[in-house]
Amino acid sequence: MNTRKVFMLAAGVIACLLFAFVLVQGARLLGGPQPATSGGAVINTAGADIGGPFTLTDTSGKRVSDKDFRGRYMLIYFGYSYCPDVCPTELQAMGRALDLAGPAADRIVPVFITVDPARDKGKDLADYVRAFHPRMIGLTGAREDIDAVTKAYRVYYKLGQPSKPGARDYLVDHTSFVYLIGPDGKLAALFRGSSGADALAEGIKGALR
Repeated sequence: MNTRKVFMLAAGVIACLLFAFVLVQGARLLGGPQPATSGGAVINTAGADIGGPFTLTDTSGKRVSDKDFRGRYMLIYFGYSYCPDVCPTELQAMGRALDLAGPAADRIVPVFITVDPARDKGKDLADYVRAFHPRMIGLTGAREDIDAVTKAYRVYYKLGQPSKPGARDYLVDHTSFVYLIGPDGKLAALFRGSSGADALAEGIKGALR
């Protein structure tokens, strides 16, 4: 078993303990508990200032901004590739939801924005996102780029402590929401984490009507 698999297995136990804390932080950043519709998948964001301009780097090293996606929808998730459980679950649900949504989903670009740019970049990040959907793109950047986009999207994240100085075996606490951004660059819908592919697909189709 390689080092990454061992790390991810051990990290899973810790991640479960951190999950409740992250959910509380997410509610705080979004202004407290939100009423939900569509089977609990869609969060009511009335009056919330979520989203905005960003400039990041794709897996080929090219700089891209939110303006490059104008005219198309973006389905965005923030996480990191070393995440042992929550991120793979949510990204798998995103990919499946796009398939379930049918032709309407052709207008959507699935986007994974890392909160761990030190480890997520280049081919490794490209291979990771393609495992969840062939059209999914991965975005990374300098730490200040990540801080700016997470602030705009009200994403809480905090790097954990490695086992020793310089080690890369740390976890990252982060909120878990899925953002649907409209062709105009504004938030079209916000979905709860752990909604599942079916509920997410229904929410996407409802937002695109």
